[in-house]
Amino acid sequence: MKKLELHWQILIGMLFGILFGFAMTQIGWGKEFVSDWIQPLGTIFVKLLKLIAIPLIVASLVKGISDLKDISKFRNIGLRTIATYIITTVVAITIGLLLVNVMNPGSGISEETVTKLTDTYAGDAGVTSKLEEASRQKDSGPLQFLVDMVPDNALAAMTDNALMLQVIFFTIFLGISMLLIGEKKAKPLKDFFDALNEVVLKMVDLIMLTAPYAVFALLAGVVVSSSDPDLLLALLKYAGVVVLGLALMIVFYSTIVALVTKKNPFWFLKEISPAQLLAFSTSSSAATLPVTMERVEEHIGVDKEVSSFVLPVGATINMDGTSLYQGVAAVFISQALGFDLTFGDQLTIVLTALLASIGSAAVPGAGMVMLVIVLESIGFPPDKLAIGLALIFAVDRPLDMCRTVVNVTGDATVSMLVAKSVGKLGKPHVHDWDEHYDEVK
Repeated sequence: MKKLELHWQILIGMLFGILFGFAMTQIGWGKEFVSDWIQPLGTIFVKLLKLIAIPLIVASLVKGISDLKDISKFRNIGLRTIATYIITTVVAITIGLLLVNVMNPGSGISEETVTKLTDTYAGDAGVTSKLEEASRQKDSGPLQFLVDMVPDNALAAMTDNALMLQVIFFTIFLGISMLLIGEKKAKPLKDFFDALNEVVLKMVDLIMLTAPYAVFALLAGVVVSSSDPDLLLALLKYAGVVVLGLALMIVFYSTIVALVTKKNPFWFLKEISPAQLLAFSTSSSAATLPVTMERVEEHIGVDKEVSSFVLPVGATINMDGTSLYQGVAAVFISQALGFDLTFGDQLTIVLTALLASIGSAAVPGAGMVMLVIVLESIGFPPDKLAIGLALIFAVDRPLDMCRTVVNVTGDATVSMLVAKSVGKLGKPHVHDWDEHYDEVK
């Protein structure tokens, strides 16, 4: 019997997880059982992926830069990457604003629903923590993001996945310095990072063997911890606008892949689907990064010289799905609370969402922090910020899962576009987890 492909295994695990979660919510002790005995398995899986994210970035990026032999090539890759990410983010925000203005989901929210959502979530720890973090970021200087990119302790930066930009900065600095001392002197260090890269990629293969079971646990945990179904239904129109916008972004990516790289877009989506499904399950671009890199390099054929820079940078600064969500959410909240927006306000949303996406942590919930910054940029009343966040808090987690899928798909798309532009898009070369098993039996 032919073994099911990985994306089908993960999809089946997700479906069983959702069904199992719903079933357990009907049993008195079901939620506690899932929280105590099922969800920890998914948490361990996410921790394993985060465990290898930083070593993979360091090893892969050093290897990619040291293989270039020419610093000017790295400059070309860097400039094309940043420019492409900015363009796709602007497209995402524009799609979101067009949809929310045409469909006007905020007009369907009654005063009773606003009151109920406010009473339920305005004082929630999740909402208040987002407001505090946004206030901290707003009080920082205009060049603070550049200051935050430079670590004062490289080892300390490597202990925190939220400091991924600092790790990327140090690693690029290290890789360029290796080029400048000459190939002969740099060879021992290059050999070390080449070997480390192979070892970490093998760890990705081994961790992915448990992926179908892990997503079962993760999705079961999400279902049993979901909010009041009545509140979810009240926000269905808003959620539908966000999901429609995210779906249009996937169509946009697929079209660009077909036009620029001449690859079959359905083939592209199939090859990247395991990373998309994990992004949906974990709501974290950082946790999904090892899998995204493995799929893009081995299954799509993007050269490591490109993927090792484009994907880690993308996991940090490319927030297409999150930026689209911010545009929709900001206008939806304004519609629901009767705060009129001018055309200039909406242009401000585009610019602020674009700037806020750079340096935003690639972790669950970061989008709501960015949303507060966007709302404050258009003069939204400070005393109503908590109410605004409370309006969308009930559906934030499921929408976070969906927008992370778009973020990851955007990273993969841009890596293909950049690789094609510099002649580094080749044939896929898949490595199985047990291809060297005979050597160690």
